[in-house]
Amino acid sequence: MIEASAQGSGVSSQGSAHTLHRHHVAVSCLLSAVCCLFSGCGYTTRPGLAGHLKTIYVKPFTNRVDITRASTSTERFPIYRHRMEVDLTNAILDRLQITGTLRPSPPEKADTRLEGEVVEFRRDALRYDQNSQVEEWRLNLVVDLRFYDQTANTLMWDETRLTGDTTYFTATDSEAGGLDRAITDLARRIVERIVENW
Repeated sequence: MIEASAQGSGVSSQGSAHTLHRHHVAVSCLLSAVCCLFSGCGYTTRPGLAGHLKTIYVKPFTNRVDITRASTSTERFPIYRHRMEVDLTNAILDRLQITGTLRPSPPEKADTRLEGEVVEFRRDALRYDQNSQVEEWRLNLVVDLRFYDQTANTLMWDETRLTGDTTYFTATDSEAGGLDRAITDLARRIVERIVENW
């Protein structure tokens, strides 16, 4: 009787171990599935792009900033920098090279085309010192964009007033340095718009 109980106990222990093993396998599978799901939500080399679109022509941006326009309460300091549209075009090309999503190509060979205009460059005071001198500025660089599928000769999307911005302190930085950062920020936003938000 005691022997039978011991044998029964042994069978029960083996059954528990088998059940525990199956439980661990199920948990492992679930964790693997969750990891795959989350990794699928991350960035890929070509997020949001149709498979046949591999190259892009970035048409040199034009500058339509109206430096004669009167300032308003929300646009107090309209300013201008020579060739900033050229700097922006180059920054977009650099960003595309870094991301590797679309390869820059000549217009006649490109699958897609980006066109745009710089429509506003604004500097607004954020902080003043005790002498009412500006300590910190915010720079905004604003563009209108159009993106074409050249293989189908169709406009994929257009967007107005996409903005890149930055801030800088007058004691430690310059407007030129701030504008360079605003251009870099805007180029990043433009490339993200191209590859992620169809």
